[in-house]
Amino acid sequence: ARAEKSEAPVRIFVMGTNQWRDEQEWPLARTQWTPYYLHSSGSANSRFGDGSLAPAKPGSGERADSYRYDPSRPVPFITDPTSSQVGGPDDYASIERRDDVLVYATPPLEEDTEVTGPIRVDLYASSSALDTDFMAKLVDIWPTGFTQRLSDGMVRARFREGMGRPSLIEPGHIYHYSIDCWNTAQVFKAGHRIGLEISSSAFPKFDRNLNTGAPLGQSFLMEVAEQRVYHDKEHPSAVVLPIIPSGGTQS
Repeated sequence: ARAEKSEAPVRIFVMGTNQWRDEQEWPLARTQWTPYYLHSSGSANSRFGDGSLAPAKPGSGERADSYRYDPSRPVPFITDPTSSQVGGPDDYASIERRDDVLVYATPPLEEDTEVTGPIRVDLYASSSALDTDFMAKLVDIWPTGFTQRLSDGMVRARFREGMGRPSLIEPGHIYHYSIDCWNTAQVFKAGHRIGLEISSSAFPKFDRNLNTGAPLGQSFLMEVAEQRVYHDKEHPSAVVLPIIPSGGTQS
């Protein structure tokens, strides 16, 4: 009898090229982990700001970006109703018009670029609050302006050292936050831009942080938080992308 072909241990669907692909491990062994650092002149607010992403590390003179997080008007998590809270390839162009969303993006890509694997954001930030949230979202910005959501994640400041070690933060103090943005498999086509959104809410996917530091679920009072995101030599905020080199794909 003919032996049946054994299945690959990993099978992924790569968006952008819209192809299924067999792999032997996860994350992929050929991954090139590449930090893309946040840059701006201090005005990365909205898609009309001056935020950028680049492999070059920031210098010592870059100004921090700032925004106000008001829990009474949170950034919405928009998605097709059929996608529930998991979300789909929704258009976030309207979200990037808000001043309480920082947007960092590469220049238009010169060639197709595959990003496949777990996404992590290293964020250096401070807040005027005793507790707050920071959200990170990876997006594909098309030449048409369509802004495709790929993956996102959040960190609640009091749980920055783990769920079992809650502690409030010191207002104005700069902390390092590691944000797990889950996984993606996307080929950013030539002419597209790799984008990163930073905000403090994605409601109702995540419950709002009311910024008071009160025990969770025991207060309805709200405070507006003044947030600052740092990207300089001492605080190199970055999104670490799993770049897959072209020409070495599995069958």
